[in-house]
Amino acid sequence: MSDTAAVPSVLFVCVHNAGRSQMAAAFLTHLAGDRVQVRSAGSAPAVTVNPAVVQAMAEAGIDISAEVPKALTVEAVRASDVVITMGCGDTCPVFPGTRYLDWQLADPAGQGVDAVRPIRDQIEKRVRSLMTDLGIQIRS
Repeated sequence: MSDTAAVPSVLFVCVHNAGRSQMAAAFLTHLAGDRVQVRSAGSAPAVTVNPAVVQAMAEAGIDISAEVPKALTVEAVRASDVVITMGCGDTCPVFPGTRYLDWQLADPAGQGVDAVRPIRDQIEKRVRSLMTDLGIQIRS
């Protein structure tokens, strides 16, 4: 068994993997470091991450400008302990033993940075709560 077996794995899924799931993955990576394995994907991935999302995250001190939307795969879901969906509906495969959460959040697609900021802040709060649930300390 590898060392990563003791590290929880979280997958964030939204439709385009260009906004909500990118922000959630970035916050969890930023706050938890290597104490959690983080993935994000989309059921119909966009070509690029939403520029307003990139700007809103930069304002929070997190650079996601190099991120690229990724397609949701069965393997990514199967490899995850927790799958958090954000508006992807029934497109996410379900496996026994995997914990599923659905976060109801506004879609930042087509929105300016002023509309993205409150979504970003909601996601950060939910990620912090998830870390508490998983027993992961926020790194200093």
